[in-house]
Amino acid sequence: MPPQSPSPAAKKKSQLELDPRKSLGLRIKELRVEHGFTQEELSDRSGMFRTYMSRVESGQANPTLTMLYQIAGAFGIDVRELLAPPATHHPERVRSVAMVSRGRVNR
Repeated sequence: MPPQSPSPAAKKKSQLELDPRKSLGLRIKELRVEHGFTQEELSDRSGMFRTYMSRVESGQANPTLTMLYQIAGAFGIDVRELLAPPATHHPERVRSVAMVSRGRVNR
């Protein structure tokens, strides 16, 4: 009997566990939600662009060690806490309470 290949869900889960960028991104998003920060607020506190923070959270960017220290500082935690595995694979969303103007004109 030929060996069975893993199911697509099992494959995706194992890829998520193996990819450190995805794991880090989920951990940062998890901490951001716990602290009640929007991506905009976290990026401001970290001194980064929101679009870059979005790429970090989605596992598309590979932040430098200096950036990890900035992100940890924004949360008020030690950088080692950022590297802990995420508790969940689907953190909640945080919505801004204040209206944020990004150059749009409301009429």
